[in-house]
Amino acid sequence: QVQLVESGGGLVQAGGSLRLSCAASGSLGSGNIMGWYRQAPEKQRELVAVIVSTGVTNYADSVKGRFTISRDNAKNTVNLEMNSLKPEDTSVYYCNLKILRPGRGDYWGQGTQVTVSS
Repeated sequence: QVQLVESGGGLVQAGGSLRLSCAASGSLGSGNIMGWYRQAPEKQRELVAVIVSTGVTNYADSVKGRFTISRDNAKNTVNLEMNSLKPEDTSVYYCNLKILRPGRGDYWGQGTQVTVSS
């Protein structure tokens, strides 16, 4: 059984920084994608950044140049360094794991609130 535990959310002023971390446990597969999504009130959940087990990354256009995703395969963790935060970054941020092989799986963390004040 896969478990994802997030940490690091909070309240920050615009222009500030926060670091989110997600620790994964269980059968994570030999190939997977770990990443972060966010969902603001009355909006759909959207991709923020993902990183494949090979190290390939993908970012939403809205966070390129400000956010950096990284992972430690030995520790099964994924981090999101968020800089130059804007009020529109305010959301609940969710850690996600997609198992590519063997088999398939799609798992979510419980979410962590990030609030950016203007």
